[in-house]
Amino acid sequence: MPACEPDFFRLLEVLGRHGVDYILVGGLCAVLQGVPLSTLDMDIVHLRTAENLDRLLGALQELQAVYRHHAEQRLAPDRSHLASAGHQLLQTAAGPLDVLGTIGKARGYAELIDQTQEIEIEGCRLRLLTLEELIRTTEEAGRDKDQASLPLLRQALLLQQTRRPP
Repeated sequence: MPACEPDFFRLLEVLGRHGVDYILVGGLCAVLQGVPLSTLDMDIVHLRTAENLDRLLGALQELQAVYRHHAEQRLAPDRSHLASAGHQLLQTAAGPLDVLGTIGKARGYAELIDQTQEIEIEGCRLRLLTLEELIRTTEEAGRDKDQASLPLLRQALLLQQTRRPP
């Protein structure tokens, strides 16, 4: 599958239509909260129950998801891959999608859900990790590429906090 420009709205729409429970994290999560970043993929942390894995597999099949590093082999994720705490780095017909079992210090959906906010974009309801938690998990990850975004994340959080009514 050749690389394509990401169509984030299509990814969100397909996940929503399939009823997948997930939290949007990473660069797109930051952008939707006003952080001036560029991102080329979409990152989600999904609920790893049997029912949600079935819904996620259906969405990934519709999106023709295959592993990015094995795209020529057309290796698609299966239930055991998605049930793990690991990272599934996928290429879809709508662009790159990283399906993450856990982030930061091994925190999954259940540990993160209380640190989210729900928004609606053109009829799609989605959960975003709060900027505070996004900063925390970015710091915990310790990757150079993520560390570079921390000043922008912190500045956006400061602006958010100054705009909140008392």
